[in-house]
Amino acid sequence: MLMLLDFRVRQRDFLLEISRAITAQLDLTEVLRRVLNASVVMLGGQVGLIALRDESGVYRIRALLGVESARVSDLNAQFNALFQGEILDSEQMNAQLNEIATSLDPRLKQSVALPLLFAGEPTGLLMIFRTYTASATPDDVQVLQSFADQAAIAVHNAQLYERIEQERRRLAAILQHSADGVMILDAHGNIISINHALERLTGWSAEDAIGLHQDDVIVWQRHDGDDFSAACDHGWLTNLPADDAPDTLYVEGELRRRDGLPISVGILYAPLLTADGRVANIIANVRDITNFRRAQEMQNVFISMISHELRTPVALVKGNAATLRRDDVEWDTAIVRDLAGVIEDESDRLTVLIENLLTSSKMQAQRKLELQLDDVRLDLLAAQVIERFATQSKQHTLELKFPPDFPAIQGDLQRLRQVLDNLISNAIKYSPDGGTITVGGMIDVASVTIFVRDHGVGLNDAERGRVFDRFYRVDDALSRRTQGTGLGLYLAKSIINAHGGTIRVDSQPSVGSTFYFTLPLA
Repeated sequence: MLMLLDFRVRQRDFLLEISRAITAQLDLTEVLRRVLNASVVMLGGQVGLIALRDESGVYRIRALLGVESARVSDLNAQFNALFQGEILDSEQMNAQLNEIATSLDPRLKQSVALPLLFAGEPTGLLMIFRTYTASATPDDVQVLQSFADQAAIAVHNAQLYERIEQERRRLAAILQHSADGVMILDAHGNIISINHALERLTGWSAEDAIGLHQDDVIVWQRHDGDDFSAACDHGWLTNLPADDAPDTLYVEGELRRRDGLPISVGILYAPLLTADGRVANIIANVRDITNFRRAQEMQNVFISMISHELRTPVALVKGNAATLRRDDVEWDTAIVRDLAGVIEDESDRLTVLIENLLTSSKMQAQRKLELQLDDVRLDLLAAQVIERFATQSKQHTLELKFPPDFPAIQGDLQRLRQVLDNLISNAIKYSPDGGTITVGGMIDVASVTIFVRDHGVGLNDAERGRVFDRFYRVDDALSRRTQGTGLGLYLAKSIINAHGGTIRVDSQPSVGSTFYFTLPLA
């Protein structure tokens, strides 16, 4: 009797020790290993398995002892077949488990299955297989079930921790690899964490920035409205519970990087509150708005430029038309012809401007340029364009230089006319002292090349690299006096590319420029 009592005491001590060990662990793999080892020892088994139930109700083996890992796939199929279909009674369950035991090792004679339940819901199944058969007393069953309950709690806690840790890693990865800069502050504005994007934006490394106050890293060269510290001084964080108080703070301006260079950023500060309404952290999202500001500036310049471009020809057309309509003067034929010529020239300028704007807008909307292809004689087209421009400039001599029998190509007549209009207009515009402008062509085996040559101001290396960019204009005194939208060469390149051709420029300052575009014959 004393020996039996001593065994019961040691059994309970062993259970208590194991229960403490497994409930102190939060690593699911380690918890399952300890649960399985303890169960095999207590029940005198040789093989042990733990299958956990996932959200879809499927059981998957997560820990095993005495079984090769290569058997896991087959065992998963057997266990899930066991729990599908009609509910089995204890005898049927034992029969099925004995079949599984025999498939694992013919020497295994008995199986013991303990359900792992938490809050009445099945969490998993613990299975022990041994080489002998023995009946368990009610006391043994009670002790084992208590152990199984403790194991279920430990498994549930470990699963919960695993999900939280997985979510933490996921959020950390999102923050670190976000395209925007992210900074996490404590309630006093000290930096707890910054991501890689913010390191690139500010020039500060995380190692140097963490622990500093955000004002030491976010140094404004110029900003709109209150910055972080000024907003806090004005009660932004202390007034958060009020209904009319803003829950976020946005600051925009020029940030001075650690290396002294400026960068345009917008920062959105959002407080993270505890359950009782206190500020736990402040999350700052920092976005580089340099391109946005550049686009805004470009838009403002473009609107101003277009207004200027439209105002001059419209004023000339209206002025000359009003002059012709005067009833108190009799105009002779020569004056009428001159005034009408001015109206026609300025109308042509408006037409070119409108065509360029419409083409650019369509390209931005459709991401491609649709062509109406037909046979086009570029030498004849160039002659027509030159004839029209010859009446607009008395300072320039426009000449053609095409070889005889210049071949026709497949192209869009109106679009190619637009290219020649823009190239010749630029040649006249950037040759303020006059001179000869030559439009010519060359024939190759599979292509034709058209060139427009002037002897004007020319371009330097930096300007040649950007001259085909949208809205780009050379920044010099002549460009500021000369009308233009910066769309002509951009559209010329887009049109030639749409035809499967190429366009380039050879130019030297004070010598002149030659623009070439090449189109396939076929």
